[in-house]
Amino acid sequence: MSVLRALILALVPTGVLACGAPVCLVNPESLLLPQIITFDDIQSGGGPGFKVDDILPLPGATFGERFAGQLVTTVGTHDQIEGAPFGPLTMMPGAAGQNLSVVRFGGTTVLNGYGTAGYPKREAQGEGAIAVLFDENQSALAFDLRGGEAGVAMVSFMRRDGSLIGVVPIDPTGEFTVAFARDRGIDDIAGIIVTNTDPQGLAIDTLRFGKPPEIS
Repeated sequence: MSVLRALILALVPTGVLACGAPVCLVNPESLLLPQIITFDDIQSGGGPGFKVDDILPLPGATFGERFAGQLVTTVGTHDQIEGAPFGPLTMMPGAAGQNLSVVRFGGTTVLNGYGTAGYPKREAQGEGAIAVLFDENQSALAFDLRGGEAGVAMVSFMRRDGSLIGVVPIDPTGEFTVAFARDRGIDDIAGIIVTNTDPQGLAIDTLRFGKPPEIS
């Protein structure tokens, strides 16, 4: 094996080369991701949380419900996002009371999607879609799942022109970190959408992304 190939293999997260899919679930500890969004420094609230009816821009990424060109449908009380987004990706919020909330509990702060039942109803909490639009394209990312009760979540990955890279299921859900890496380290992930059919809904926390600094 050449020195160059050995170096490339050492830098690629374990399992990515063998995954055979456009985006792979990987060990979170295999990724070096320097940018972190915790939601701890923005306005939040207990219970249903602080309601966010517009898009939420934070350093490095913007949060909302879906991208322009897509439609919201439902499975039970859970959001599902359908259709191809327009390019370039443009973040869109949900309807009033059906977008996001920032919830403080247990010493942490999480981002919650609200379903069509609407804020502050319990049956809407955690059942809405959460979309993320990165300022720069990514090759890998990770985030913490909160509130999972052995349901199913789906993470859709999109390029900036709106084309779909792939969809990765998380089954079953739970309280843990999930990490994803693009096949062969391609840096074309511009946005993601997280939906779920978990019985209690889901929130996300501690989004990690960005490229390791170049060593010269």
